Amino acid sequence: MNFASVQEWLVGMGVPPEFLAYNTWVYQVFAVVFLTLLVSYSVGLVFNHLGRLAEKSNNPWDDVFLESARKPLKLLIWLLGISWAAKITHMANNAEIFEFIDPTRRVGIIVLITWFLFGLAKRFEVALQNPDRIKEPLDATTASAIGKLLRASIIITAVLVILQNMGFSISGVLAFGGVGGIAVGFAAKDLLANFFGGLTVYMDRPFVVGDWVRSPDKNIEGTVEHIGWRLTRIRTFDKRPLYVPNATFSTISLENPSRMTHRRIQETIGVRYDDIAQVRAIADGVKRMLIDHDEIDDDQTLIVNLNQFGGSSVNLLVYTFTKTTIWVKFHEVKQDVLLKIAEIIEQHGAEIAFPTTTLHVASLPEQFAQASVAPGKV
Repeated sequence: MNFASVQEWLVGMGVPPEFLAYNTWVYQVFAVVFLTLLVSYSVGLVFNHLGRLAEKSNNPWDDVFLESARKPLKLLIWLLGISWAAKITHMANNAEIFEFIDPTRRVGIIVLITWFLFGLAKRFEVALQNPDRIKEPLDATTASAIGKLLRASIIITAVLVILQNMGFSISGVLAFGGVGGIAVGFAAKDLLANFFGGLTVYMDRPFVVGDWVRSPDKNIEGTVEHIGWRLTRIRTFDKRPLYVPNATFSTISLENPSRMTHRRIQETIGVRYDDIAQVRAIADGVKRMLIDHDEIDDDQTLIVNLNQFGGSSVNLLVYTFTKTTIWVKFHEVKQDVLLKIAEIIEQHGAEIAFPTTTLHVASLPEQFAQASVAPGKV
C-alpha cells in the first residue's frame, strides 16, 4: 500500500480531500495504526474462537500451538504496523532516527519467532507428560531432556540468525567459537564434565525424577526432585536438599530402590532348647502360614528352616518376600507375619528364647553342702 492508496482510502471513508492536503503523512500514519489495531483485534477474536474449538478436541497439540502463537502473533502485527508507520514518517521527514527501522524490524521478527518456538517447546514438554491427553506419556526426566534440547537448539539458532542480520559473519563466529572452545574447555572442564554427566543420566536413565536413590560410595540417599544439566537436586529423608554435580554419577555406584519388585523379610527367630522337639512342627507351621498369606509372594524364594544352634536358643531362619514395595505397608505386613509366628510357637507349647545362662556344678565344698541342708548355718 502506497501513499496514494492510503489517501484514496481515507477519502472513501468520508475525509474531505482539502483536509488531507496538509501533512498527509500524519493521516497515513493514523490509518496504519488504526488498521493495525483492527487486525490485532480481529486476530484476537479468531484465536478465542479457535481456543473454544480446541477445548472440545482430544488432540493436545492444537492447544499447544494456539497458546504458543497467541501473544507472539499479536505482537508481530503491532511490530509490522508500527514499523510501517515509522517508515512513512521517515520518508516524509527524512529523520535519521528512523534509519534503524529495517534492522530493528528484522531482529524483532526473529525474536518473536524464537518466543513462539520456545513456548511451543515448553508446552510440548508438558503435554508429553499428560496422561489424560497422551496414550503413552513420557516420564518427567525424558520429557525434560527433550524440552531442554529443543530450547537450547532454538536459542543457539536464533542468536546466529540475529548476528547474521546485524552484519556479522556466521562462519567467522563459528571459527572463533572453534578456536575459543579449546580454551573454554580447559577453563571449564568441570562444567563440561557435569554437562556430559547430565547427558549420560538422560541417556542411560539410571533414575528419573521421583525415584529413591542411594549410593554405597557416597553419603547420598533421598528422592530425586530435579535433574539439571549441571546439578541434580535430591531431597534427603530429613527433608534437606542435596545438590549433587552430575559428573559424580559417572564415578560412583548407584542403587535405585524405587525399581525393586519386592521387599524382603529376613529374620532369625530363637526357640528354647527345651522346645527343640517342636522345632520341625513350628517350621512347617510358619511355612504354611507364609504360603497362605495374601501379602507374601510364594513364587519368590521362601525359607523357614533350623539355621543355627545359638548360645541360648535354637535359631530358625525366616526368609521371604512381600508383594508390596511401599515402605509403610511393608512394615505392616512384616508386623503381621512376626505376630503370627509368635502365635504358632505358642500353639506348639514352645516359647521364644531370650539370652540365659545355665550353671552346672559338678560338686560342692562340704561347708556349702551343709549350708544347703541347714540354711543359716555355715
